[in-house]
Amino acid sequence: MTPVAEANPTAPSSTLSNDEILRYARHLILPEVGMEGQQKLKAARVLCIGAGGLGSPLALYLAAAGVGTLGIVDFDIVDVTNLQRQILHTTDDVGRRKLDSAADKLKALNPFLNLKTYETRLTSENALELFREFDMVADGTDNFPTRYLVNDACVLTGKPNIYGSIFRFEGQASVFATEGGPCYRCLYPEPPPPGLVPSCAEGGVLGILPGLVGVIQATEVIKLILGQGDSLIGRLLLVDALGMKFRELKLRKNPECPACGTNSTIKQLIDYNEFCGIRGQESAAAMPSVPEITVEELKRKLDANEHVLVLDVREPHEYQICNLGGHLIPLGDLPKRLSELEPGRETVVHCRSGVRSAKAVFQLQRAGFSNVTNLQGGILAWADRIDPTMPKY
Repeated sequence: MTPVAEANPTAPSSTLSNDEILRYARHLILPEVGMEGQQKLKAARVLCIGAGGLGSPLALYLAAAGVGTLGIVDFDIVDVTNLQRQILHTTDDVGRRKLDSAADKLKALNPFLNLKTYETRLTSENALELFREFDMVADGTDNFPTRYLVNDACVLTGKPNIYGSIFRFEGQASVFATEGGPCYRCLYPEPPPPGLVPSCAEGGVLGILPGLVGVIQATEVIKLILGQGDSLIGRLLLVDALGMKFRELKLRKNPECPACGTNSTIKQLIDYNEFCGIRGQESAAAMPSVPEITVEELKRKLDANEHVLVLDVREPHEYQICNLGGHLIPLGDLPKRLSELEPGRETVVHCRSGVRSAKAVFQLQRAGFSNVTNLQGGILAWADRIDPTMPKY
């Protein structure tokens, strides 16, 4: 695969210049690093999947530490909602490709960095070819299909998988797919049902948490390169940011694992959206189709004073941010509060973006409500197309 951009086309020599010796002086005086260790860092080739919440601290600290070749895979655009946690990007970068924004910051931080950027979605078609160019892979993704894809590709190519994940106030980190160590499938043989675990956009995330977990991932990368310390191979580190507690679970390689077990059955990459029960990259698509209404049509009905109930299935703290004045019943409370609704009344259900409300419509249909529709695009679409003064989150 040809990279979109390569900051230093010539692979760096592991020899350190005088300028580099001065730059890495605080490393060089550590006996555990020294000249030999810093040369190992310069010769190393690390691939980061994602330039977002986890990828930001990962890339920044690996570049600063002197990792010679750093690859980044990302296809996203900087959005203002990223800035609460994705510290590679600034307000001026909103609307830019994340790869361009990241390249500017990383090269400004360390001009000796050999940076390779790949503007593409990681897929079963390109992962093996891409991974073979690097020594190890740091997984900064936020969805289950890509996590299983990264794991299987790392197992098949023999590359360590430095894993991290975050949700709300909690995080996890480990090192998978090393010789003799467990892989991600040993820990999670099957993905959760589609929609069970909300995305960060739906469930939220403490801004500092990806910084904390991403730094742990970067630390594991550097330790593996140096061959120093005790890595997280065979250990799952659990981070509770609210309690500021760290717990550890021991992991064992599963001899029956289909990816890394004695008689492994996974010999090639598969369709990971299908494996995770997802179609077309859309988690909502895993739900049965439900009737929908546009924000323009809802606005017309409300202006005409039609007898329509607007049902908001978000959480109370979201309602405080912005609302349409509808009746609030959080999705998790809906089954026990059906008595508050009129089965025959026209009901338009909404949430932030339309995912949770689609689930609510499905639940109401199963409970006998026949005149219910999902607000297409949720309150975000209302803010975009009906009321631009409404705050978005």
